[in-house]
Amino acid sequence: MGKINARQFEQKEVISKLKYFSIIESLLYVSGEPLKIKNIASIINMELDYTSDLLSEMTLTYVNEGRGIKLICINDEYQFVTKSENSSYIQKILRTNNRQSLSQAALESLAIITYKQPVTRIQIDEIRGVKSDSAILTLQEKNLIKESGRLEAPGRPILYSTTEEFLRYFDLSNLGDLPELDNILNEMEDNKEKASDN
Repeated sequence: MGKINARQFEQKEVISKLKYFSIIESLLYVSGEPLKIKNIASIINMELDYTSDLLSEMTLTYVNEGRGIKLICINDEYQFVTKSENSSYIQKILRTNNRQSLSQAALESLAIITYKQPVTRIQIDEIRGVKSDSAILTLQEKNLIKESGRLEAPGRPILYSTTEEFLRYFDLSNLGDLPELDNILNEMEDNKEKASDN
């Protein structure tokens, strides 16, 4: 049996990768739930690093080919999601409007929860200067926030934090992807100054 030349080896590698892409795609499709990278590696019987490389390449492939779905990673779990720019078309078939814009109150409350989590409703109210019950309820209904325990204080108030759905909604891999709060505040201050100059 002759030796495999470089070109043949490269073709074998491509075929091998394509096969893994196909297997992973099937796993994610059938699962319907996010899969941990270690579980994917175990199922395809590959090293974690190689599996990570495969998933990174797959992610780029979905972006570069302009597909209607994309592969995302949140906290080392991979899943398929539809592209947010297609949501208006998807709503027509689902007859829902879950991704409708959040109200100003809901956005303010969500921003506070995002940067102060875990946080109580009273703390949110104090920062906003108004009651936030309705906004918190809306955010819970949209699964953007969740109850994450109780504060060790009189009355044991509920603590709120963001969910994985929050990360998906805002297209973040993890909370580390959030812009620094100081940068946001500085930008807001700059915008106010520009507005007052005009």
